[in-house]
Amino acid sequence: MHKFLPLAKPVDLSGGFKDFFGTIGMTGSGLVTKAIAAVLVVIGVLMLLRLSNDPKGALRKGSMAVGTLFVAVVLVLYGDTLFSTVTNPSPKG
Repeated sequence: MHKFLPLAKPVDLSGGFKDFFGTIGMTGSGLVTKAIAAVLVVIGVLMLLRLSNDPKGALRKGSMAVGTLFVAVVLVLYGDTLFSTVTNPSPKG
C-alpha cells in the first residue's frame, strides 16, 4: 500500500477572505488594483483588434491602445505603492 504524502500544511481559513488574501500575500486593495489593470488590458487588446484600414486613424487608435496597455502595466507593477497613500493615510500634525 502507498502512504499518502502531505503536499502542503493545513491552513486555517476560518477568518474568510482576510485569511485567504493573507495566504496569497495580497490585500484587498492589491486585488482591486490588479482587477482594474486586468480590465484595462482587455480594453487595450480590444482596441488593438478593432483598428481601421485608414493609416492615420489606425495610428491614432493604435497609440491609444498601447497607452492603455502601458497604464495597465504600471498599475500591475506599482499600483500598491500608488494607492497606499489612499488606503493608509498618514496623520497630519
